[in-house]
This record gives sequence, C-alpha cells and structure tokens, in this order.
Amino acid sequence: MSNILAKKQKSSPDMKGNKDQSTSLYGDDYIPRMIIDEKQKIIFCNQPFKDLCGDIEGNNIDNIFSSEKEINIGENSLTLKTNKQKLSFQIDWVPSQSGERFMVGSIEDTSDKGNLSSYVTEKVMKKRGEEAAPFIDLSFDACSITDSKGNFITINQNFTSLFGYSLEELTEKNIFDLVHPNDQKKLKDNIKLFKENKTEGYLTIETYSIDKAGKTLWIEWKHSFVGEKLYSTGRDLTPLKFYRESLQRQQKKLTEAEAIGNIGQWEWEVGGDKIKFSDQLYAIFGVEKGKFNPTLDSITRMIDRRDSGRMIQVFQRAVIEQNDYDMDFRLTRPDGELRYVRCEGRCETDQDDDVIALYGIMQDITDATHRELDLVKAKESVEHAYAAKTQFLANMSHELRTPLNAIIGFSEMIERQLLGPIGTEKYLEYIGGIRESGEHLLDLISDILDMSKIEAGKYELNIEKFNIAKVIGMAAHMMEGRALDAEIKINVNLDDEMLQIAADRRAVMQMVLNLLSNAVKFSHTKGNIDLSLVKKERHISIIIKDEGIGIPANKLANITMPFEQAESDYTREYEGSGLGLAITKELAEMHGGNLHIESTIDVGTTVTIRLPIQKSR
Repeated sequence: MSNILAKKQKSSPDMKGNKDQSTSLYGDDYIPRMIIDEKQKIIFCNQPFKDLCGDIEGNNIDNIFSSEKEINIGENSLTLKTNKQKLSFQIDWVPSQSGERFMVGSIEDTSDKGNLSSYVTEKVMKKRGEEAAPFIDLSFDACSITDSKGNFITINQNFTSLFGYSLEELTEKNIFDLVHPNDQKKLKDNIKLFKENKTEGYLTIETYSIDKAGKTLWIEWKHSFVGEKLYSTGRDLTPLKFYRESLQRQQKKLTEAEAIGNIGQWEWEVGGDKIKFSDQLYAIFGVEKGKFNPTLDSITRMIDRRDSGRMIQVFQRAVIEQNDYDMDFRLTRPDGELRYVRCEGRCETDQDDDVIALYGIMQDITDATHRELDLVKAKESVEHAYAAKTQFLANMSHELRTPLNAIIGFSEMIERQLLGPIGTEKYLEYIGGIRESGEHLLDLISDILDMSKIEAGKYELNIEKFNIAKVIGMAAHMMEGRALDAEIKINVNLDDEMLQIAADRRAVMQMVLNLLSNAVKFSHTKGNIDLSLVKKERHISIIIKDEGIGIPANKLANITMPFEQAESDYTREYEGSGLGLAITKELAEMHGGNLHIESTIDVGTTVTIRLPIQKSR
C-alpha cells in the first residue's frame, strides 16, 4: 500500500500520516471507498479511491481485484490485478434507505466512517441521477426517478423549476411529501396497486401537490416502474384546471339559462343522420337522455306531419342558399302532450365556403303560443261582443218598438174613444193586445236580466230534489196553448215518471221552456215536437226534437252565444232576443252538464240538455 501511495503522493497525501492534508484536498469524503452492488459490479468510487486505483467504475470486482480468500465482512486483503499491489479493505454490507444492499469497501483507517447507509444512499442516488440526467432533461415535464419507496434518485431541471427544490434539498423527502396530504393516500394506494398488479404501460393520476413556497398546484402524474425504480413525470395542469373549472361554471350557467328560457342547442352535420342535442332539448322533446337517440328520422316522427316536410325543406334551402333560417313547428311528446317549438339556425362552412353543418337553438314556445291564441280568442270575443251588441240593439229596436207602438196606439185609441164610448167590444181586443205586448216586453227584459246575472257570476242555483218528469210535463202543458195556436203537436215521452234529480227546479223549467218556445217558434204548421226524458247511469238527457226550418251549419258554432240568431237582422221573421239558447247553455253548464245541438236545414233541430242526476250543492 505504501508503494501505491508513493506513486500517488503528488496528488494524494498519506491518509495515515496526514489526515488534515487529506481533508483539505477531499473534504469529508477523504477515505478511499468503492460501492459494489449485489451483482458484484462496482457502481461508485470516490475521488481518493480513483486516485489510488484508477477509474474502475462499471467493472466487476473480480476483474479488478484478486483475493486468496473469499471476500467477507471485515478486513480483507485484495490484490490490484494491474500492478499486483495488495490493498487492505474494510468490507461492510450496507442497506440504503430504499432497502437495497450494497458492499462498501474502504481502505484502512476507517475510524471516521460516518453513517454508511446515508453515504451509500446519497452516492448511489447521485450516480444514478447523473446517468439518467441527459434523458430526463429532454422532457418539458417535471421528471424524477425514485426508488421503490419514493426516495429521490434524480430529478430534471423542470422539476426544480416547478417545485422549487434541488436534488440535494430532496434528500430527506420522498415523492409523496410533495403531494397534498388529502391526496397522499390516494397516490400511495394507486401506485401500490399498480406495482402489485404488474400493470403494463403507466399509471396516470391527478393530485393536488405543494411546491417549496407552499403554493398548491394541480399536477397530472404519470408513473411507471422499471425494476425497483419508479419513473415519474409531472405536468402542471393548474392553469388548465382553472380554465376547466371556469368553463364548467360557465357551462352550468348556460345550462341553467337554457332551462329558464326553455332553450336548447343542436347541431347537424350535413349528410349525416344524427343530431347533437344539449340537455335541455331532451327535456323539451320529453325524452330521456341516453335512451333516446336524436336523429332526423326519430325527430321528424315526433313532429307534426305538416311541419316535418317543411323542416326538411328549410334545411335543404339553408344548405343551398347558405342563409340563416327559422321556423315554428308542433311536436307530440311520447306522453301525448302537444308542444310548440321555434327553431333558429345558421350554417357552418369550411375553408372552401361549403356548408358542412347546421346548428342553432330550439325554444319551447308553447306557453307563448297559448297566450297568443288566448289573445286572438279574446280579440275575437270582444269583436263578437261588439257585433252582438250592435245586432242586439238593431234587434231590440224592432222588438221593443213593435209592442210599444201597440201599447201606445191602443192606449191612445181607448183614451180618445175613437171607436165610440168605452164598453165597445173592440176595446177588449185592444186591451188583450196591450197585455200581450207587455208580457212580450217582460220576457225580453227577464232574459236580459238573467243573462246579465249569469255573466256577472251572480246567478245562484237553489239545489233541491224534485220530480223531473213533473217539471217537464208542466213545461209542455204551459207551451201547449201556443203550440195549438200554431197547429203544432207536442209529444212527451218519459222513461221514468218517478225520477228524482237534485237541481235548481226553476232553472230546469226555464231551460225546457226556452227550448220548447224555440221549437214552436221555428216549426212548420202541423209539425210535431218530441219532448223526451232519457235516464242514464249518472245523468239524464232532456231531448227536444222539432221538424222546423233548421239551423245553417255555419251558424251552429255561434248559435249559443248571447244575442246570436240564425237569421240576419235584415231577413229575420221571428221575434226574440237571441238569449234563450245562451241562457240554457249557461244554466246547463252551471249544473255540471252541457247543451248539444244537431240541425239540418228544412228537416229540423234536435237539442239535448244533459244534466247530472246528483248536482253537488
């Protein structure tokens, strides 16, 4: 050994004789040492060792040294094959912090060996890092190589830039220490499972991590095992996560806005069949996402047949003309509900200005459409009411003027005794005319008052149990005189003469009298009127059938409206206010029933009043 030291004296001082000089030259690592792995490969030599024996890293120990005895723990004598010089080594088996075992050979004078385990871990990690550094520095990601327990062997510059740690600062840390405490268990469990299953490829997992300054980062890790080493790359997704969360918030707001406005987005690629729906469109069409496949065929099947063809034409014209477009259509949901939808869209073109897709929105406008229809009906109702008022005034000018002229004229003649002294028989005839005119005026005014009460909601029903057959018979008897004068026969047919119902007796009588009066008024001479009572399970039907002039088909829809009459005010031949059918219809509906009319010109009219047997109070 002294000869070897003599050869290296210029560059390597005598460590036994001058420790201080060795320390000043090599620092704390002044004792010549080599580290050998379990395959007998020399993986590390410190500088003092290299100065003594040359750079022998990477060689098998048997190729460099010879020994007369098997190498064991403790003091061993080894001969350097290159110059046959003998060296005395202290051999120790030392575990690294990762759990691997290494053989450490130290030249004698090892009284200051220090912590060999830490020494081995540091030197092996550094050596391995130096070997991998040229490769991992090629990556733009943060790269690290750790042992099976996560202790760092090496890192690249991007790792330092991202987390702020140098390799030396990570000596006392492992890769899990850089992960947020809330995610550490998740990462450990996934890596453990990945290793145990010997999964090919790499493990991808996203975690919150913490840099040297304490800043939280969102990192996408990719891990892969090669032997007992864990190779890891980390990509900072913090900005991406921020934008992703921002996008999610915006998407949530958009979805909520679509729900509020009943609006959904759609897109169709020209030539394809599938149409992309946003979530709200599934709700508008009343179908479940995942179970309904929106295609041209499936959608057109739900759209009203008159609208589906028009939609295809709109799409085709948009592709040809490259114009924006809009249309309204009706669709029937799977539950049978009819909805009104407005579709608006635009064209998407490619770099050659050819249309490659159509996209746009669909909005459920059912409520708005119903409001518009209601407004139209209200407008028509107002217009009709105005027209009815005008017609009523025209009718009433005749209806009121005729009996009033009779009353005034006859009264004046009696007052002046133009036909002689009072007592003349002709005066009796005039007095009868005055009475009839007064009764006619009373009927008109009564109808107007009843209609006013009904429209104001002040007409109250007095519900009681009574014999409906008797009421119908009494009404027929009351109209019998007028019918006989017109040479008309009233035929009464009652299913059950003892039938009791719960209703307003006066209202039922008024309904029957109104219908019989109309039947007598509009029947031909020597005609027949059939008055029938038919009992069903829960209701009765009062049917009045005449053989009169009939009602035109175009008048049937409005004949039950107030002041409505089948004839125009210029050609009318029959007296009346036009309120009889309107009052009858309203009274029937107040009882929970209805009024139905069938009529044929010059054949006759059949009117049916349907009433429940038991009307709740």
